[in-house]
Amino acid sequence: MNGTRIAAVGHYQPAKVLTNEDLAGMVDTSDEWIRSRVGIRTRHVAGPDEPVDELAAHAAAKALASAGLTPGDIDLVLVATSTAVDRSPNMAARVAARLGIPSPAAMDVNVVCAGFTHALATADHAVRAGAATRALVIGADKMTDVTDWTDRTTCVLVGDGAGAAVVEACPADEEPGIGPVLWGSVPEMGHAVRIEGTPSRFAQEGQSVYRWATTQLPPIARKACERAGLAPEDLAGVVLHQANLRIIEPLALKIGAVNAVVARDVVDSGNTSAASIPLAFSKLVERGEVSAGDPVLLFGFGGNLSYAGQVVRCP
Repeated sequence: MNGTRIAAVGHYQPAKVLTNEDLAGMVDTSDEWIRSRVGIRTRHVAGPDEPVDELAAHAAAKALASAGLTPGDIDLVLVATSTAVDRSPNMAARVAARLGIPSPAAMDVNVVCAGFTHALATADHAVRAGAATRALVIGADKMTDVTDWTDRTTCVLVGDGAGAAVVEACPADEEPGIGPVLWGSVPEMGHAVRIEGTPSRFAQEGQSVYRWATTQLPPIARKACERAGLAPEDLAGVVLHQANLRIIEPLALKIGAVNAVVARDVVDSGNTSAASIPLAFSKLVERGEVSAGDPVLLFGFGGNLSYAGQVVRCP
């Protein structure tokens, strides 16, 4: 098979917006403190009646509509999430039921903040192998469900949302639109980012994550470009996991993508974990900041100190 491509993307965020000023009334913090340390101004927060699968289904429906497809055209649903409350039915099955997708393979992928790029690679491999025809790949998280709202070092970071992509085979005369994945992890450092306990709570060792992301990841991201046959300066866009502006900006600079638009959706959306990359990518496409066929590096990193990146062509 020649390869696969992203046919369309879509995203969704809850209506409620939580500002830095709102947070200053909840914990000992301020707008200046938050902006100077993580670069975030606002984040979207889902209500108790907005579960993760609802966020995911909204984003997926938009991607399907943009691709001109119906639920019956999909035979694989992958949902990257780390905030599912229930074990079964899994999130992918719940989303498929909401959308009316008949008899798909339905799997969740839990690689936390790198989940979407892992799921995208898995869909690429499945379609290339002939195990699926069209895949719906979704990153969705409700981080506010696992947040300690008395901890000012973490509660200022998080937001809720979802992003989705439709993956399909390329025509025979078209170059692949999803490049080879480069993925891995540092499992012995898995304690640096955690969602654990009862009730589950998000915690991290911020300085450890910052040092790892800004020193160890740039050569890995450049190698993902090499696997796609491109130099970093050939990129039209860079969409990194939207963890923290103080990580995104130096990491993008060290990658060397000097001609690329760098997604900074974290400023308005906060850290939405597995949703952050498809959410930011979909917004770049929607706003016309990248054009059809443009090469864009998607690079997820975070929980488990896992990473996965690939160069894709914009739908």
